[in-house]
Amino acid sequence: MNWYIHVLKNYAVFKGRAQRQEYWYFFLFNIIISIALSMLDSALGNPGAGEGAGIIGTVYSLAILIPSIAVGVRRLHDIGKTGWWMLLGLIPLVGVLVLLYFFVQDSQPEANEYGPNPKDPSSATLSM
Repeated sequence: MNWYIHVLKNYAVFKGRAQRQEYWYFFLFNIIISIALSMLDSALGNPGAGEGAGIIGTVYSLAILIPSIAVGVRRLHDIGKTGWWMLLGLIPLVGVLVLLYFFVQDSQPEANEYGPNPKDPSSATLSM
């Protein structure tokens, strides 16, 4: 849960690096929360809940949009890529697969132009 909170605290921070653990824990918690909100929308009978776009889930999705993009950009920075690679997500299927490939790669072991390696204990900003 600390990784999820950490990403939300860096709501619109597009600089720096995010290691795999930070990105994937944020992704996991988003999936869990989205499923729970979808069930809540259905239970309350909110408009659009049958199509998967209930009002509560939609508000959550809009609120989490910027942090999701920001952590994706920082994840790309961690492997030495520019954040502009996130635009590949606009290409159906192929773009998502390429981004998935990038997101599962390990960090560059040394500092790069985007900052020090977040796995390096001397430069860690979040201790678990």
